[in-house]
Amino acid sequence: MEEKKIRVSLCVIALNEEENIQRLFDNIRAQDYDHSLTEIVLVDSGSTDKTKELMAAFAAEENGFAAVSVLDNPKRVQASGWNVAITHAKGELIIRVDAHAIIPADFVKENVDCIDSGEDVCGGRRVNVINGDSKAKKVLLMAENSMFGSGVATYRNSDKKQYVKTVAHACYKREVFERVGLFNESLLRSEDNEMHYRIRKNGYKICMSDKIYSEYQTRATLKGMLKQKWGNGKWIGITSVRKTPSIFSLYHFVPCIFALVAIACLILFGISFIPQVPWWLCLPFVCGVGLYFLIDVMLTIKSCKDYKEGIGLMCLPFLFPMLHFAYGLGTLQGLIIAPFVKVDKLVKTMPIQKDCQENVE
Repeated sequence: MEEKKIRVSLCVIALNEEENIQRLFDNIRAQDYDHSLTEIVLVDSGSTDKTKELMAAFAAEENGFAAVSVLDNPKRVQASGWNVAITHAKGELIIRVDAHAIIPADFVKENVDCIDSGEDVCGGRRVNVINGDSKAKKVLLMAENSMFGSGVATYRNSDKKQYVKTVAHACYKREVFERVGLFNESLLRSEDNEMHYRIRKNGYKICMSDKIYSEYQTRATLKGMLKQKWGNGKWIGITSVRKTPSIFSLYHFVPCIFALVAIACLILFGISFIPQVPWWLCLPFVCGVGLYFLIDVMLTIKSCKDYKEGIGLMCLPFLFPMLHFAYGLGTLQGLIIAPFVKVDKLVKTMPIQKDCQENVE
């Protein structure tokens, strides 16, 4: 069977990723799709480590690719980086891959086959992995891979072919961007959710293929994971106010509801000691928190059973609420500040760190 002659642009945006990007380059070299039909577009967002040097070294290699470009993203935020890549890309298909990603050798080929079957946008299942095998890191990974700990996005929890609202490491026909437009550069995060919302509104479907697979390097410290959740939640709040809440699913706002209920419980518990306040006033909130912790324990047991790690029984019941509080309070902060702060000004004044070079889930 004659191999398809579809030109592909594989795009990577990175900021201070010297620890991860070399592994991704190994994955790119190993792709079994015709290298002469594959263009690699690398965009550096102002790294202060050796990321750009590693990009330049990769570009100088003879790997048989149609072209390897190293570009700069002066605005530094991820959305503008993708726009630099898309504007430069020459391929009929544009694939976006995060610098934290791990992709198998057939990744590009399976994306090409899926689009060639009649789809406009596609992706596949994305599984979280973590560097190291310490007990603490295993517990963080258990939380990240749990639906309770990190959300119910289909691409995280299913391997069936279906149409979805969003996918990670997506592949797009060039015509999709020509019709829908580029990524919204006023968003520090959640730009992928907003883009995929516009794609669906313009009549395109997003196909999650059962043959496409990738992995993502999750945060390896509790501090890093909590910071990530807070930032993701914050930009859920900002984006939903500045754009439209329908960009997101209801589950994006559940942690915020949990945080509000928990805060209400604490307040009502305090005022319940006032003689004039009836004790049963706080009963609905206490029941809600009680139900949460029942689910917390049940899903902790399930996670420990799946991973066969007993230490999770001691840690996950406390880790899950911490992640939900971080995400929920971040969302609450975003909802509060969004009406009063210009998003483009916020983007310019906020410190841009590696944590900002990722997508909201």
